[in-house]
Amino acid sequence: MSASAALPNDPQTTIRAIAEAIAPHLIEIRRDIHAHPELAFQEVRTSGVVARELAALGIAHRTGVGRTGVVGLIEGGRPGPVLAIRADMDALPIHEQTGLPFASETAGLMHACGHDVHTSTLLGVAAVLQKLAPQLAGTVKLVFQPAEETLGGAAAMIADGVMEGPHVDLALGFHNHPEMPVGRFGFVRGACLAASDRFDIVVRGKSGHAAHPNGAVDPIVAAAALVSQLQTVVSREVNPMHPVVVTVGAIHGGTVHNIIPDEVLLRGTVRTLDKPAQAIAEAAIRRLCEGVESGMRVRCEIAYEHGVPALVNEAGVLERSVASVRAQLGDVVSEGVPSLGGEDFALFAERVPAFQLRIGSAQPGRADKLHNSAYQPDEACIGLGVQALARAAYDLLG
Repeated sequence: MSASAALPNDPQTTIRAIAEAIAPHLIEIRRDIHAHPELAFQEVRTSGVVARELAALGIAHRTGVGRTGVVGLIEGGRPGPVLAIRADMDALPIHEQTGLPFASETAGLMHACGHDVHTSTLLGVAAVLQKLAPQLAGTVKLVFQPAEETLGGAAAMIADGVMEGPHVDLALGFHNHPEMPVGRFGFVRGACLAASDRFDIVVRGKSGHAAHPNGAVDPIVAAAALVSQLQTVVSREVNPMHPVVVTVGAIHGGTVHNIIPDEVLLRGTVRTLDKPAQAIAEAAIRRLCEGVESGMRVRCEIAYEHGVPALVNEAGVLERSVASVRAQLGDVVSEGVPSLGGEDFALFAERVPAFQLRIGSAQPGRADKLHNSAYQPDEACIGLGVQALARAAYDLLG
């Protein structure tokens, strides 16, 4: 990555020039990572690519943070706050169907959420900010995170001290959005992504012959009743102005036609944007299980796991960052609505003022969705994302 060393006073011109110069190399990196996807906490090759590129830029970095994470550090020319910028690196267990020349070389794995785009974008931001480092008042901490898809990577990096040494004061995150055309950016005030909990419920009955159900205690019938009752958590217990989703995503029970099994397993998720609704949903699930137990003679064993909290954008970092994107790229930023998807950048935002930027990635004429086997983001979003994030960081540390 190379660009002119001359740094005019106008940051817009400088950032644009560097970003445009390195864009072809960033696309090469993205395609290389895309062809070699790795699942959560297995991002060994990807981390190696990141470390190689940071070393080429002369950026000090550590590997093995949170198992497979990488952290780079850019010291500014003057004292100031520490700004963390985070990108995720892991892929998904999806078999790619794009037919692209750089499609996944590993059967059953694909970068279907655009984390390959995120990784190359943050490497581009690193290149720009390394050039601008003498003008920064503070420090940039580049966080390349594993295992976002399993919501475990941020916690692992935090446990390994990513928020310290030096202490992080504020954070930026970002995600590509195929619902928005490339060249557009978005933001949400307050909670933008949901708290994500999950539960396993084992409904235990008594096995027996299907022809003589009175001699058994049928966990399938009880589980079916429970699935139906769980739908009332949202429709009848939570304030309708507070978005909540309770979804049973898996049900396993029985093996053959003529045997009532001993047990059935239900697996599901709860998504909410505020803590009161989260507590109501959990309490309701537990109470409904108790009702099924007493009413249908089964036993319910519940394993309820609190995942990440809601991702809440801090107003000050949001306003300053959005102003920076507009200063760099024009009137290209729109306010959006929250999503009930989950994101473990929320663990960073829980600790310091933070903001996650939405980056449009839709190709003209396509209607792609994340987590789809044919997902094809427009690679122009990489260079544009570099400009937006680098300008936000430059202004936050101005």
